[in-house]
Amino acid sequence: MNGLMMDRPLLISGLLTHAQQQHAEREIVSRRVEGDVHRYTYGDMGRRARRLANALAARGIARGERVATLAWNGYRHMELYYAVSGSGAVLHTINPRLHADQVAWIADHAEDRILFFDLTFLPLVEAIASRVSTIRAFVAMTDREHMPASTALPGLLCYEDLLAGQADRFDWPDLDERSASSLCYTSGTTGNPKGVLYSHRSTLLHAYAAALPDALNYSSHDTVLPVVPMFHVNAWGIPYIAAMVGAKLVFPGPWLDGPSLYELFEAEGVTVSAGVPTVWQGLLAHVQGHGLRFGSMRRTIIGGSACPPAMIEAFQQQHDVQVIHAWGMTETSPLGSVSRLTPRQAALEASQRQALQAKQGRAVFGVEMKIVDAAGQRLPHDGRTPGELMVRGPWIASGYFRGEGAGPLVDGWFPTGDVATIDADGFMHITDRSKDVIKSGGEWIGSIDIENIAMAHPAVAMAACIGVRHPKWDERPLLVVVKRPGHELSRDELLAFFAGRVAKWWTPDDVVFVDQIPLGGTGKMQKNQLREAYRDHLLTPA
Repeated sequence: MNGLMMDRPLLISGLLTHAQQQHAEREIVSRRVEGDVHRYTYGDMGRRARRLANALAARGIARGERVATLAWNGYRHMELYYAVSGSGAVLHTINPRLHADQVAWIADHAEDRILFFDLTFLPLVEAIASRVSTIRAFVAMTDREHMPASTALPGLLCYEDLLAGQADRFDWPDLDERSASSLCYTSGTTGNPKGVLYSHRSTLLHAYAAALPDALNYSSHDTVLPVVPMFHVNAWGIPYIAAMVGAKLVFPGPWLDGPSLYELFEAEGVTVSAGVPTVWQGLLAHVQGHGLRFGSMRRTIIGGSACPPAMIEAFQQQHDVQVIHAWGMTETSPLGSVSRLTPRQAALEASQRQALQAKQGRAVFGVEMKIVDAAGQRLPHDGRTPGELMVRGPWIASGYFRGEGAGPLVDGWFPTGDVATIDADGFMHITDRSKDVIKSGGEWIGSIDIENIAMAHPAVAMAACIGVRHPKWDERPLLVVVKRPGHELSRDELLAFFAGRVAKWWTPDDVVFVDQIPLGGTGKMQKNQLREAYRDHLLTPA
């Protein structure tokens, strides 16, 4: 017997319609590439998104065709989020921090039909224009006044001109909720980047779950500034969640440095933000270096890579900003788990609470997790036994676009490539990426634990722990460190800092001080480059 409930599809256009009807006057504020600050409302955004949908139809964009973007976080990018997916096409957000060769390959692999870009990326677009075979038009996301005086791009279109000639009425089609809505390529796998193809259904279910109080806890009372880029896993779903709950949105554009972010936080009354640890390091350095306080910000969501406990402590104890440590990946839309304490855990001593917050937390409703050994056998959730983390759920990828990478699932579970423990309360703790784990004398050493200890030293700005070749133990940990400006620190001083904090045999064999650690397009440390540069470091005679 079936229930007698209406069968209405979960569609991204429904989020926009809801925002227009229920949150029409709520603000969307953007720091624009043109240099000024732009303000309008969800009501304005809805009308412009409909005009953009008409413009796409006039350009011949059909359902299922891919529309690409190379853009920062801003209101025009938000309009594309809704106009493209809402009309039945597929939004393809490309990471502009990738090499031009990768951008061209991705655009061709996706068979993008039209490319919208911020003026910042004009040189990149000019570099790839002659190398992409399916893109029929290029659109600069600006107005006529700011269009480039000259460009190598043939027939370059102006975003505001496209909208100017269109009506703000558009009947959003009733799509199958399982139809594709957006596409994002991940470089976290071997070989060429692989496309993760999200659906309307997966996107809305993800937004519902993420907004829950014990997840990321967004509401209409919040002012949200997503530092995480809109070209990275749909800005962790924030453009959809904000429209669902009616939160004020503040977009920072390309200015992600500490001073610029702090100025925008204070000017717009930001209550919650989200981003990777490397961005927060710059913000904390600015705030602490100038004796500043946060006037309105009360919580920050940190993910993308493990958040050092020292950063959690700095935000919470020095600035009264709650840290929500989250885990996910492109293939999980991205939210998989959130480190939110239960009532019993919240009553624990401060040191115990902080240890739990340093973990990646419990699976949100809709996501199941388990850890397995090399033979695929399930391992106990005892908080001690590490294994490969496997996940499944309605917003977890079942495969890659155009069949790249064959079928990734193992008995219906997605192998994340992370090594983790899970305790009896369901709290998951990432100890390493499987490709980064250090195997010394047949025993595993977790590089993330080593990095977190190093980051707790007041003279350390950034630390990466890698495994390098060793004549006796096969591999041993090497610590690569960037010192804080104005601080002195020796190798022996830093290694002594590990005493009593970790098993002696886990202590790194050496420390290398560098000016910078290479970062990827999403702000993660590129350990593969470090491993190649220092692979023989411990084999070289002193």
